[in-house]
Amino acid sequence: MLVGHRAQSVRRARAVEATTDMNEYFARQGLVRPRDDRILGGVCAGLGRRFGISAWGARFLFVLILMLIPVSQILIYPVLWVLMPSEDRPAPA
Repeated sequence: MLVGHRAQSVRRARAVEATTDMNEYFARQGLVRPRDDRILGGVCAGLGRRFGISAWGARFLFVLILMLIPVSQILIYPVLWVLMPSEDRPAPA
């Protein structure tokens, strides 16, 4: 029983490490969810900021692509929400 618990702990630690690695990768690429301009999770605002368009422009493209390829963004948005780190709070002055 102890061996099974240990294996489960190792798997959980690896999953957390993989998520942390992905968060760091996304942050290095400039893909972060900003604290301002959020409506739901900040994914569209972050994508817009990264690619140099407004948050509303990114939201419009998101809806447009959703109409062209149904369901795809409904699956992608939650994944990006988890993988894109939230923008750090500025240090208090």
